[in-house]
Amino acid sequence: MKQLDNKVAIITGASSGIGHAAARLFARHGARLVLVARRRTELDALVAQLADGGAQAVACVGDVGDAACAQGAVALALQRFGGLDIAFNNAGTLGPMGPTQEVALEDWRATVDTNLTSAFLAAKYQLPAMAARGGGSLIFTSTFVGHTLGMPGMAAYAASKAGVIGLTKALAAEYGAAGIRVNALLPGGTDTPLGRQVASTPEAQAFVAGLHALKRLATPDEIARSALYLASDASSFTTGTALLADGGVSIVRA
Repeated sequence: MKQLDNKVAIITGASSGIGHAAARLFARHGARLVLVARRRTELDALVAQLADGGAQAVACVGDVGDAACAQGAVALALQRFGGLDIAFNNAGTLGPMGPTQEVALEDWRATVDTNLTSAFLAAKYQLPAMAARGGGSLIFTSTFVGHTLGMPGMAAYAASKAGVIGLTKALAAEYGAAGIRVNALLPGGTDTPLGRQVASTPEAQAFVAGLHALKRLATPDEIARSALYLASDASSFTTGTALLADGGVSIVRA
């Protein structure tokens, strides 16, 4: 059964990791896709791969922290597919890691722009398009870091991603009457290029895996399935939530 048949979805951070997995999964479930990322080569390859499988997808190259990128992705969805039903705003960055007193202000601001300001910009343009269709599902990728527990040396990441959860709840309350559901997805450690920035050696990866109750990292496909749940009618009465898909790291480390 195709859970997103004929739905139009924007996915950011689609060139790798969770966004790449979500693009492939959403396409298999019938969605027509606008895929956003900074890396054109990887994005074009994904669009071609999806087209070979019979899916409809279009690339939108840009920086999610730029208002023109957010506005352009929505315009492309309207132009190519006639509307917007789903947005999985997944792009993000770890930002500076290390003692907070050593974090440069420009690095802090860049992290907030990529993780939090981009979420605001996405919502600013996506929400009216969804309202025009009578509703939709808006999803943000956040994290357990700064939500269920704190981790040293990750202040910019934790603060910006915690802000995404606050934004999620505010938008869910504001736009529920328009039929728009807004939720945040909080993955645990996931085997992605971003995740490997935290754990770059086999020893570090084993340590991070051991922090989870399941004693392993998630695959991008596993997190994509949680995004599919939030995007689909399976979660039709779910809004304003921070959905943990964290392999139990929160219960083990809290």
